[in-house]
Amino acid sequence: MKVLVLSFYYAPDLCAGSFRTTALIEQLKKQADIEIEVITTMPNRYASFEAGALEFEKNDNVTVRRIALPSHKSGMLDQIKSFATFYRQANKLVCNKEYDLVFATSSRLFTAFLGARIARNTNVPLYLDIRDIFVDTLKDVLSSKVTFFLKPILALIESYTFSSAKHINLVSRGFEGYFVGRFKKANYTWFTNGIDSEFLSAATKIEKVKNEQSVLTVLYAGNIGEGQGLHTIIPELAKLAGTRYQFKIIGDGGRKASLLTSSEDIANISFHPPVNREQLIKEYLNADILFLHLNDYPAFEKVLPSKIFEYAAMGKPILAGVSGYAAEFINSEVSNADVFHPSNYEQAAAALNNLQLSHTDRGDFVSKYTRANIMAEMACSITHYGEKK
Repeated sequence: MKVLVLSFYYAPDLCAGSFRTTALIEQLKKQADIEIEVITTMPNRYASFEAGALEFEKNDNVTVRRIALPSHKSGMLDQIKSFATFYRQANKLVCNKEYDLVFATSSRLFTAFLGARIARNTNVPLYLDIRDIFVDTLKDVLSSKVTFFLKPILALIESYTFSSAKHINLVSRGFEGYFVGRFKKANYTWFTNGIDSEFLSAATKIEKVKNEQSVLTVLYAGNIGEGQGLHTIIPELAKLAGTRYQFKIIGDGGRKASLLTSSEDIANISFHPPVNREQLIKEYLNADILFLHLNDYPAFEKVLPSKIFEYAAMGKPILAGVSGYAAEFINSEVSNADVFHPSNYEQAAAALNNLQLSHTDRGDFVSKYTRANIMAEMACSITHYGEKK
């Protein structure tokens, strides 16, 4: 069986999509009589972080082909140019090749659309792994004029893409109402994000959290974009929390400049560039409280951020500015985590003071959401469709 895997991000890139796809390939390659071809990009998630990677790699039954993209930042035009390059080059790479299944993992719709085009052209089943609802999110992050022009076009692309799929996996149960009613022909699963082995082993090294008299480090590590909305919460929260708390922000993204500007002259906020996973784990271990935030947009009430799983595995207190399904998930699944409404810094300050400054045993959560186990089940689901061709 030959499976084509399409993912805009892949190791050694730094993002949830990369971590998820890399973990899936590790499980998928263990399946019997399988050959896997991964088409992805050269590391590009952050302009401020460089990671070496080869354009072509072959290890046993896995071939990886990475497409070089034009230099870009996080603006929409740059993202369009980058995907256009990925789309053209990926089609060239698959020309005249035969596959038994096309698998595409996508957050912004267009990798899924690429998968739909290739699957139809090669007349093989399409298995989609969906990490976000792009069309639904559009109205919240773009101006009404831009949305008015783009939404009808994107709705057609969305309909074509998801109507082409034999199977759709949704990483969040919050997506169910949007997809299942619209695209009834596909079969559905909900293989979520999970906890990678690096975080499982790191959790055993955690020492006691500092006492209440110490200066406490509140850490956010990840993308700094419109979706995270850190510029709407961090400056005011840091001022309200006072010198007892030091807010450490690690990462990059399209809204970092806004956050830097609004954080000027606030002494208890510091900024640091993106780091690799080894260093990230060290930062988690050194932090006292782990911080998560999504912007206050209706579309984000459906998502389940992958960072929840990393944070929960560390056993540290978690402060989360989320609503909708993510809030429900944290409240029901994650102990010693306090949720506040996005962008509400007064609620956030109150929640911050409610956290227990101690290590929390989340063994049941870790057992339930270990990534390798989830991806092993997903790998079996994927090969099932390849065998049915």
